[in-house]
Amino acid sequence: MIESLRGLGYSTASALADIIDNSISACARSVELIFGWEGESSYIAILDDGTGMNDEQLETAMRLGERNPLDTRDSADLGRFGLGLKTASFSQCRRLTVASRREQEVSCLRWDLDVLKNSAGDGWILLEGPAPETEKLLGPLSERDRGTIVIWDKLDRIVTTGFGEQDFLNLMDTVERHLAMVFHRYVEGPRPKLTLRINGRAIRAWDPFLSSHPATWASPATTFQSEGGCVTVQAFVLPHKDRLSDSEHKTAGGPDGWTAQQGFYVYRNERLLVAGSWLGLGRGRSWPKEEAHRLARIQLDISNTADTEWKIDIRKSTARPPVGSRERLTRLAEDARERARRVFAHRGRTGRTGAAGPVRQAWRAEHFSGGMRYRLDEEHPAIASLLEDGGELAERVRAMLRVIEETVPVQRIWLDTTEARETPRTGFEGGSPEEVHSVLNVLYRNLVTRKGILPERAREQLLATEPFNNYPQLVLGLPDQLQFD
Repeated sequence: MIESLRGLGYSTASALADIIDNSISACARSVELIFGWEGESSYIAILDDGTGMNDEQLETAMRLGERNPLDTRDSADLGRFGLGLKTASFSQCRRLTVASRREQEVSCLRWDLDVLKNSAGDGWILLEGPAPETEKLLGPLSERDRGTIVIWDKLDRIVTTGFGEQDFLNLMDTVERHLAMVFHRYVEGPRPKLTLRINGRAIRAWDPFLSSHPATWASPATTFQSEGGCVTVQAFVLPHKDRLSDSEHKTAGGPDGWTAQQGFYVYRNERLLVAGSWLGLGRGRSWPKEEAHRLARIQLDISNTADTEWKIDIRKSTARPPVGSRERLTRLAEDARERARRVFAHRGRTGRTGAAGPVRQAWRAEHFSGGMRYRLDEEHPAIASLLEDGGELAERVRAMLRVIEETVPVQRIWLDTTEARETPRTGFEGGSPEEVHSVLNVLYRNLVTRKGILPERAREQLLATEPFNNYPQLVLGLPDQLQFD
């Protein structure tokens, strides 16, 4: 049975998060993760300053399924099945040692899967005390009045063939990023509820919502009654890359990157269960994770009485909303996704209006029964002026525009955007002001000298024309009196 349970699908990071859950339930204020590289004898230890356990409590904790998941639990409890300590540990190692100190008494028990394998008909053999190889690791526990240490060794699921010290260091980095996300509401702020350290280095919180950034949009937090208890939900639309520094953009991408991190973030007692998922919601079919919605993230809090209704699994990695909550959450998510799409498409500019009203865009989307296509707007000043003054060339210009319309590299743009995780540069972005001014000046001269529009009105019209609406200073700086060569 245990060998089968080892295949539940824990990563090292998610397994360690399960162990830390037990520390939090034991009122720990500090948890130390100790990674020791010794080749095949490497180990990982988790030391906390929680309430600790006596002999009887430790023996209960070491049994599989000792706890009925249907039993009433303390409101702050992060566990449910009574399996987390064992299944998480066995998914990574073949020997699990747990020592705990309470009221000056130290208790220590261990499971060794190799011993169980060779025990034949002797039953479940739970061993007392540490193995000789790990006894030295109990030292930190003796230095405190209370607490618990969990030791993993025989790391057969981690230290595999070809696994070296650098891989171990990389694993530490992966674990740090995961724990910074899962427990960010515990470790953030000037007075955190919990201090997490990995080999002595404090783990800093990763806020999925960039809630302190001035360019982040947030909806009001809403609480409603659902099956299993109250649900609190709040939507966020993160800033476009152009509104972030390089370091902010890299950090905000999260452990799995911008596209993967979109969606709902489901918390139970402020502990993150699901990090970025649309939870199977959608109209007709479940929403996939798409580039256009990468900036949408939604915080969702449930109570620990809602595990059954939300279908929380043993690994605390999946959730599904109850039927009665799906429509409400779908509507909220639709609004967040649409807002995120607009920010993504407009590179973080919230408005598409100019001084004279809605911005005249060069391209327009045309929907028809067979789908949609993109057309150049002949009313755009740059195009209209050329067609009006083109004379015999006007028809050739229209033919050229039609060729451009029919050859827009939609598939190539989509592939480049998906693979590069960024929209192509448009609207003179990355260009010099002189480049913008040279084009702007041609259109301005045409409006004033050929069409007889007053300079003030010409500037207003350009302020409402794409892409010059993004360069108001250059437009307003155009002179009333034109100089002619």
